[in-house]
Amino acid sequence: MERATNEPRIVLLVRLLNAIDEGRHSFEDLKDRLADGSKRPSTRSLRRYLAVLSEAGFPWFFDRTTNTYRFAEGYSLKRLDLSPGELFGLVALRSFGASIGGAIGGSINEITEKLVVSSSNARTRTATPTPMAFRLSEIRLDETGEEALRVFSAAERASRSVSFLYSDKEGKHTSRTADPYGFIVSTGRIYCVAYDHARRDKRVFAVDNVSEPRMLAKTFVKPSDFDVEAYAAASISGVMHGVDVTAVRVHFASRVAKAAVAARVVAERQITRNADGSALIEYRVADVDELVRWVLGWGAQAEIVEPAEVRERIAALSLEISGKYAENQNPPV
Repeated sequence: MERATNEPRIVLLVRLLNAIDEGRHSFEDLKDRLADGSKRPSTRSLRRYLAVLSEAGFPWFFDRTTNTYRFAEGYSLKRLDLSPGELFGLVALRSFGASIGGAIGGSINEITEKLVVSSSNARTRTATPTPMAFRLSEIRLDETGEEALRVFSAAERASRSVSFLYSDKEGKHTSRTADPYGFIVSTGRIYCVAYDHARRDKRVFAVDNVSEPRMLAKTFVKPSDFDVEAYAAASISGVMHGVDVTAVRVHFASRVAKAAVAARVVAERQITRNADGSALIEYRVADVDELVRWVLGWGAQAEIVEPAEVRERIAALSLEISGKYAENQNPPV
């Protein structure tokens, strides 16, 4: 009877793992993959299934640059050829290892990791070259960054606070205590969204700027309505956050319109396609300067239409940039 009860969940987890392994599906796409002709799961249900895989130690993450869920570089389940029951057993085994911790838990995790790694190596030896190339930002962490990610990840799973030293963009070092809520992978870096005790608000920390992390005995309760994707939805990088959201309209010339429409840089946008092939896109963003920098990357093929203050901001920035390339100005050495 128990097997019959668990079978639907087994099937869903198998579908979800396979979809993540493909590395090309958004959140809504994952719902379609789990449905497989039947009723699509709710947002809450899908998040619960993702949490099961995360707690089991499967290294999936949401890549904002491609708007897809995928496994960490070099990780794959494709060559294991497990049945649904066997794959669910692997999930349960990793969950068990994560729950008991210590040397035994570490050994269990190493065993399951070797299964996957040996599978991935086999795939590397036998696979034929693919005709498709993907350009993704490579993530590299030094030993300090890896230790920070390990401590923050463990603390997030255990709902425990973390104390650490943090170096901001100006190189200023501060002591922080925070509750890790979730993680964002963007432009080759990993960020942790956490509640900062001193500032009494959520902050985003780059894990490679963290040193001396220490998990504390103090526990916390994550807000039930916290959603890391929703938190990052109004930011191009995913790490800029503000209380107010600004609507910015940008006109893209016909030669770049298709590419601009395909670039889903923020969650909320409205697209108007014009008869001449150009497009007008309204973005709702948390940080206007971030969008201004992104629009500049399109050169003269993109123009901010409104609001007026944002047009003035990009005009001033363009003048500043052109001044750096004036003929009578010597470049820095």
